[in-house]
Amino acid sequence: MSRTGKNPISLPEGVEVKITDDNMVTVIGKLGELHQKIHKDLTMKLEDGSLTVNRPTESREHKAQHGLSRSLLSNMIIGVSEGYTIIQELVGVGYKANARGQVLELALGYSHSIFLELPAEVKVETVTERGKNPTITLKSHDKQLVGQVAAKIRSFRKPEPYKGKGILFQGEQIRRKAGKAAAE
Repeated sequence: MSRTGKNPISLPEGVEVKITDDNMVTVIGKLGELHQKIHKDLTMKLEDGSLTVNRPTESREHKAQHGLSRSLLSNMIIGVSEGYTIIQELVGVGYKANARGQVLELALGYSHSIFLELPAEVKVETVTERGKNPTITLKSHDKQLVGQVAAKIRSFRKPEPYKGKGILFQGEQIRRKAGKAAAE
């Protein structure tokens, strides 16, 4: 059996799970509501404050869908109860970030500013302190959406290995290269 798939998911206080006949799962919590369609062959049981996902056979597809479905449901439950946060740092001279409502303005060394309109489910905060790199904090109850937004922001200026400039996730270490001056 799948190691991930066989683990039951415990439901925290205040989280409600609804399962329809066509395997559409709705998770409702204090931070929001999420929907996910699960593979048609899998069955889900909701009992004693825990959710379990079961597969009908040991086929390769069912094994793969079993672990995936359990992880998606677990992420949904954590999202509506606790939420997800991603913090990104802007490393580089003159790099700036400014949030105005749901619009993020980025100055990343290009000749123009970049304006990114964020989905309503994602809350953004920017912090600029003297002597530290500017940071962007993204918060949402949807793990997939907040990760997708963070990846989009990072794509505007990926970290480069020679000077270490770019948009990094907090705590990320960039493997540095010496460059051509060190070859001599």
